[in-house]
Amino acid sequence: MSDSAEQTQPTDADDRATVEKEKDDPPAPLFILYKSGEEFSEAQESLMMWVNGLLIPVYAREVSSAAPWCPRWWEHTEAVAQLYGLWMAWQEQTGARAPLVGPAMWHRDFLTPVMNSLRDPGGPFAGCKEGRHQPKRPPIVETP
Repeated sequence: MSDSAEQTQPTDADDRATVEKEKDDPPAPLFILYKSGEEFSEAQESLMMWVNGLLIPVYAREVSSAAPWCPRWWEHTEAVAQLYGLWMAWQEQTGARAPLVGPAMWHRDFLTPVMNSLRDPGGPFAGCKEGRHQPKRPPIVETP
């Protein structure tokens, strides 16, 4: 075997370093739709605090038929999924290690598309009004 081939082969020390690094790294965040039980409840509670404490007071505009919002948004699985993703992006783009342009990127790349999707007249809150939640029924899927 040539010297150059030997240099590209991983060593036992490299393998041990990789295993040690994986032990030290925290696990990747688990998306809320994959959580269950107490783990889901804790994630939903954290999300509710962020949505009700920051997102709605700062970014939720007036409710209208053209821009609905459900007072029980947490009962819409699609909304929970989108808002959780938005919250995860918020943490990434506005945290201590975020780039200086992080907040601007969050507004442009995450906030605007998610809020437009959620508040679309045909979106997950269609039919919901102030003080009234309208549950959504999924489309019927026929088996071939």
